[in-house]
Amino acid sequence: MSDSQQAESLSVSLFSEIFMAGQLSRNTLSKALPKGMELSHFSVLNHLARRNEPRSPAELARVFHLTRGAMTNTLTKLEWAGHVHIHPDWDDARRKTVTISPAGRAARDAALQAITPIISDVVSSIGADRVRAALPVLRELREKFGEGS
Repeated sequence: MSDSQQAESLSVSLFSEIFMAGQLSRNTLSKALPKGMELSHFSVLNHLARRNEPRSPAELARVFHLTRGAMTNTLTKLEWAGHVHIHPDWDDARRKTVTISPAGRAARDAALQAITPIISDVVSSIGADRVRAALPVLRELREKFGEGS
């Protein structure tokens, strides 16, 4: 096998594993989330809770690499559930800002409690040192793909 064929085979194997691991982890974590919560909802609530500052729907769409329409759909569901507040931007009335509500923070915390043991078990079974060693490569892959966005 030539060097280019080996590199191609390695690339295909790497991304096959990444895609499958992503799919399986999303399925597993989605099942563990509180009733009615989707992984996309948790992701937005977690981001808002960690940032702890208002964000515009456009900023959130950019952060999550989604269309504005897709983010609007997620935010509408979160607002309906009482998990976020969407209000006019006081500096620019054409824009909106999104903040996490106390109920949203509680929902995020409940979701985190539900999924943390699953993630911890996986890390424990693989080994913390091996996971720690894989993080720089995964982070670099994410950054490389993020450059094109």
